[in-house]
Amino acid sequence: MTKARLGVLEASALALCAGLGGLSIPALAQEATDEDSRAESAPEATGGAIIVTARRREERLVDVPIAVTSFSGEQLAKSGALDVTEIAQSAPNVTLEPSRGTNSTLSAFIRGIGQQDPVSGFEQGVGIYLDDVYLNRPQAAVLDIYDVERIEVLRGPQGTLYGRNTIGGAVKYVTRQMPLEPSLKVRGTLGTYDQADLVVTGSAPLTDLIRVGGSAARLSRGGFGKNLTTGEENYNKDIWAGRAGIEIGGHGEPVLIKISGDYTKDNSNARGGHRLIPGMLSGTPVLKDVYDTQGGLEDPKQYVEAYGLAINATAELSDALTFNSISAWRKDDSASPIDFDALPSVDLDVPAYYRNEQLSQEFQVQYDNGGALQALVGFYYLTASADTQFDVRIFNNFAGLTAFTQADVDTDTWAVFGDFTLALTDQLSLSAGGRYTWDKRSASILRQSYLGGGSPVFGGAGIPFGGPSTDFTGSAVFKKFTPRISLSFKPSPDHNIYGGFSQGFKGGGFDPRGVGVNAPTSNASGIPNDGEIADYLSFKPESVNSYEIGYKGNLMGGDLYVALAAFHMDYTDVQIPGSAGCTVSGLPSFCGIITNAGKAKIDGIEFETNATLARDLASSGDRVTLAGSLGWINARYTEYIANIASTPTDVADYRKIQNTPEWTASGTLGYDTPLGDGDLSLSSSLSFKSKTYQFEVPNPYLDQGAYALLDASLVYTAPGGRWSLGVHGKNLTDKRYKTSGYTFMATNPLTGALVDPLTSTLGKEGTLTAYYGNPRQVFVTGTLMF
Repeated sequence: MTKARLGVLEASALALCAGLGGLSIPALAQEATDEDSRAESAPEATGGAIIVTARRREERLVDVPIAVTSFSGEQLAKSGALDVTEIAQSAPNVTLEPSRGTNSTLSAFIRGIGQQDPVSGFEQGVGIYLDDVYLNRPQAAVLDIYDVERIEVLRGPQGTLYGRNTIGGAVKYVTRQMPLEPSLKVRGTLGTYDQADLVVTGSAPLTDLIRVGGSAARLSRGGFGKNLTTGEENYNKDIWAGRAGIEIGGHGEPVLIKISGDYTKDNSNARGGHRLIPGMLSGTPVLKDVYDTQGGLEDPKQYVEAYGLAINATAELSDALTFNSISAWRKDDSASPIDFDALPSVDLDVPAYYRNEQLSQEFQVQYDNGGALQALVGFYYLTASADTQFDVRIFNNFAGLTAFTQADVDTDTWAVFGDFTLALTDQLSLSAGGRYTWDKRSASILRQSYLGGGSPVFGGAGIPFGGPSTDFTGSAVFKKFTPRISLSFKPSPDHNIYGGFSQGFKGGGFDPRGVGVNAPTSNASGIPNDGEIADYLSFKPESVNSYEIGYKGNLMGGDLYVALAAFHMDYTDVQIPGSAGCTVSGLPSFCGIITNAGKAKIDGIEFETNATLARDLASSGDRVTLAGSLGWINARYTEYIANIASTPTDVADYRKIQNTPEWTASGTLGYDTPLGDGDLSLSSSLSFKSKTYQFEVPNPYLDQGAYALLDASLVYTAPGGRWSLGVHGKNLTDKRYKTSGYTFMATNPLTGALVDPLTSTLGKEGTLTAYYGNPRQVFVTGTLMF
């Protein structure tokens, strides 16, 4: 794309933004014209009529005693949303970011609970679901938005209704059901940085009961910057993806069977980080453009390949009983050349392979006879393998020195769960549920040092130096019952006051980067030692007790929806994975540091609203809407035990909850008006996050200060929705903001403050490397319906 074309697009979007004066599409948006039908095109609906399936049944959002934010496919398309991470701009106390070196690996946090380490052995704190199938690993979990019906964000522990116990919350990505009539939809996008996307979606009935269809997507974009060493584009996008399926029944039939498959191939270049300090050995200066990098590691070539099959079956056994079955198999493979130091030399280079596979089965029986009792009972089973291989090459420390790790961590888990809602009166209802979870974690971990080059796994010429520093095989079982209870009072059908308690749980496991020769002999982790378990690798389960009160109201004849929630959580045995420089067999090396840090308390308040401010202005059919969200959270450690000079020390006063800004907010305003026989929508949105700590130890180089993002859109939709044309601008003020990073620098063991002068703990150049969110983007999207 020429600079002239780029400039015209950016100038147009800036002018659009200025003219709108802060307009935006509502963020809460699975809309319906009444309680019994979904009609996402209905512009009159507000939050009270939004239909969600947060409790595995269709309900108005106002009726659900859970903190939920819902986004419809139509509204996501009108706002120009590109992938699932964008919904975090509008959902309070939610952080969703690509994880450092790739476009596709997800770091997710809700209400201060999450996980950003993608290696095997560490489980997510936030559950990601694709059509009710739990994605066990974060690789390939940054889902691009196409062919989507809605996305729901559930905050707080989930387990009595969902297949996998998730301690922090859940994100549900729901694709569209095929229509009864033949359909074909084509969506194309062109934008700055040579963005060029094409999505084709179609379906057709084979008989009155059977339909086939699918989507194919080509998503591409040039880089925001450049790797000055290799010449490759940095932060580019190169994805092929598709979904296909067959549906039997549905649309009023008592049985619906959906057999679906999906495939994603991400050939994007590795994302290289931006050094925040000059090279400590070479003196290489800091680059001016934060999207440029100088990392020299090119092998293996970056790729992510993910695919899966699922069978979702629903059968109405009677007027009161419904049976659901969710069967799924998924697999993903990826390779990533991670240049931690972001310099041409092999100072701290980590080539890595990730290979994951899962098989899951879930059964549910729901009871609802229209009377006082509604119930769901279920069974869930998952078997999964997560295999990681990586080199840590620190050739500047010692010529050709490499620490190789191979970690295979398998999970076998099953659970029984149930949730029951009893109407005590016409206005008062009691919900109670529970889950029993059985988790088995099995690990095989090998650590071997090499001299003279990289390990043979990555094509290196290194030879083994000494015996393995870790050669471990072991397993452990974690089991727990977690309850939930809530009370809901509805003084009228459009007002809901609720309060409840829920408990979340995440099993323990084994650190794939632990080094046996440095391990203590005691079993301080508390995991029962069966003779095979090594304490230096093991960590305990973590759990949370969550208390929440809230109000949801549909006011002003349906023109105003308000949701307010306040929560308190006691978080114990918090799992904190990390890594640092260490010494193994007299040589510098790389060691994992996993701890159950101790205890945290998390308090917060969340507010969401969706309103129609005006309609039928001058009898023209105009509509002005307002949506907003505000999240405040006070997340702090009350106990954080660190080993300082071989003495357990509480350092809670000096540690922070990572990826959890104290304030999150979004303000939106939208204007829709008839134009000819079609409709014109103008919108913009402003989202805000306060200071964010990337890790538990504050770091003035990596931590991101408060920032705001401004977006805008203009979309024309032709009569009957047969075609549409939109112009979208993202991050219109071109804000530079950090989303993640790496650090291997010496710190004060008590306070965590960086040592002055800066001192590297791994490599000679020093690693303080940051990754950034997307710069200003402007693009045009056109859609045709046949």
